[in-house]
Amino acid sequence: MAQLHDLRLRLLVQQESENIAKSQPSDIDLSVVQARCLCWLALLAEAHEDQANDAENRGDTEQAMGWFADSMRLRDVIQIVTSIEIPLPNSANNDDEEGPLKDEPPLAA
Repeated sequence: MAQLHDLRLRLLVQQESENIAKSQPSDIDLSVVQARCLCWLALLAEAHEDQANDAENRGDTEQAMGWFADSMRLRDVIQIVTSIEIPLPNSANNDDEEGPLKDEPPLAA
């Protein structure tokens, strides 16, 4: 069962990476990648919580604890990915143009 779950997860990751590559063939926007990762992580965390509840209802406490622990790890990863600040392409260019000289007065002619 675990191998089937791993294969399904790998297939989902492969499909999503292909979707990202197709939608942004010339330049990958990291904020889009981050948003898609967060969506997938949230779905995986919910699925793990559902599996934990199902196992608990069947009386399989050990399996329920395993699924719950996995869902908590996924929630931790969501927090980490959410906290990553990715600069927007336009704002990065504006900062580069102004650079360290933005506080200096203009040069006299």
